Amino acid sequence: MHIHALPSQLINQIAAGEVVERPASVIKELLENSLDAGATRIDVDVEQGGLRLLRVRDNGCGVHPDDLALALSRHATSKIATLEDLERVASLGFRGEALPSIASVSRFTLVSRHVEADQAWCIDGEGTVTPAAHPLGSSVEVRDLFFNTPARRKFLRSEKTEFSHITETLRRIALSRFDVEFNLRHNERAVARWRAVQHSADTGQRVAELCGADFVANVFHIEHAAAGLRLHGWIAAPTFSRSQADLQYFFVNGRMVRDKLATHALRQAYHDVLYHGRHPAFVLYFELDPTGVDVNAHPAKHEVRFRDSRLVHDFIFHAVHEALAGVRAGRDAVALQPSASTESLHSHALNLARPFVQQHAIDLSVRETLSDYAALHTAHTPESALAIEPSHGAAPPLGYALAQLHGIYILAENSAGLVLVDMHAAHERITYERLKDAQRDARVQAQPLLVPVSVAVSAREADIVEAQCEWFAKLGFEIDRSGPQQVRVRQVPALLAQADIPSLLRDVLADLLAHGSSTRVEEVQNELLSTMACHGSVRAHRRLTLEEMNALLRDMEHTARSDQCNHGRPTWRQLSIEELDRLFLRGR
Repeated sequence: MHIHALPSQLINQIAAGEVVERPASVIKELLENSLDAGATRIDVDVEQGGLRLLRVRDNGCGVHPDDLALALSRHATSKIATLEDLERVASLGFRGEALPSIASVSRFTLVSRHVEADQAWCIDGEGTVTPAAHPLGSSVEVRDLFFNTPARRKFLRSEKTEFSHITETLRRIALSRFDVEFNLRHNERAVARWRAVQHSADTGQRVAELCGADFVANVFHIEHAAAGLRLHGWIAAPTFSRSQADLQYFFVNGRMVRDKLATHALRQAYHDVLYHGRHPAFVLYFELDPTGVDVNAHPAKHEVRFRDSRLVHDFIFHAVHEALAGVRAGRDAVALQPSASTESLHSHALNLARPFVQQHAIDLSVRETLSDYAALHTAHTPESALAIEPSHGAAPPLGYALAQLHGIYILAENSAGLVLVDMHAAHERITYERLKDAQRDARVQAQPLLVPVSVAVSAREADIVEAQCEWFAKLGFEIDRSGPQQVRVRQVPALLAQADIPSLLRDVLADLLAHGSSTRVEEVQNELLSTMACHGSVRAHRRLTLEEMNALLRDMEHTARSDQCNHGRPTWRQLSIEELDRLFLRGR
């Protein structure tokens, strides 16, 4: 067979296989074009889940009449002109493949009135241009998607499923542009309307509409910038975890992406506070110089590639990890209450500690903590009860203990109402954090192996061992290369002397290859410390005095990540006076 050039229509249909996966893919491309055109209002009409009709109408700057034919030509775009433009892409759509690809697999119509034109013009999929009536902006109509590629149409799901994908795509884009109004109709019925946000105080309302009121009631605002990088948005409390990764929105320079590097960094940041098998929830915006990210890594622009991936990974991890570590029980009660106003969402910040009277605290060292509060005074006396009452000033965030319920829960009164504390879960976190601090302060204790352990690895992994020998040494390992595809472990951290060293090393090397960094060693050590903390914490049904209960409350207020135990379970709950009044129908 001789080499021959493919017909233009077939080339576009091949490209459509990469760009147009389903109706939601069409909506994504059209919405991005509308946003690049400066639209402040976008209306989306869908019929039969997008199989029959997809229409996107905007009030953007429109397409110049002389450019209509070019708009349906392959690799024709107004977004880039030089290689320098490609390396600093600031627009959402720029490859020039979307419109011709969509037009090649549908009955396509584009009507547009340019800001400088006297009237609108229409072009169909065949390239025919005719006058039309249309206000400033553009309307793209896509009918009978995949009508001429029946094999592709067979892969589409039910109307309900395809429309759910469209809704999710629209939701993601609405989260990226609060200044634009979005309207969605399905089968001629209004489904959603998200008004443009005029003031920052209204941001929370759109987030609540898109992500749910429960999400808004359980999030913290995060703002972190360094080394030309910026991360801001909202992260949910670990206790608001999900069974699926269905409430995770991550944007890079305003572009919604599914980035494995960012996902890995975020999961690591939540590792120490998240229940096993659960997924964190977040809406995060990551910004950096356009030259530091390649947005041309995927035809549909779902993925990006960072030029300094290790820097980005470490930046995201430390920003979220430190934000979660800054949470102290009781100090963020306002941000965590379901009744909190969504309008104040943007102002929620970490460490909202209120001043309170510093009562006498029972100083507990790690050794004393592990002895299960044995050194504490166990006799209940009227004098100890009187000693806990504040003499002046506001109450501490978690208030003062009132009683103990079934030897499991502490009941305390604060300025907001009633506080319920799971004493074992709370003390487990306190003990765990102190053990980690003690481990860090004492530095890594290493233990030489009587018989070195040989581990078979790939040549690339062996190269990493040689390149990262100083990094391994700081963790307490002594590892050298004993062959082209083999390394020898001579020393390990004392805490991990009984661990499966070959498996741990392979996991660490896999992380280093994929992400440029690894926290596997720390995670395994923390799992052991967590087990020690669980066994060393105050047990259920242990009777505590009011003085002991108050000491535990004060420790919670000054311990990192004390909103949840080591396993991700909540340590405390607040019941406001309003909630208690509703329970008893007061005021009716």
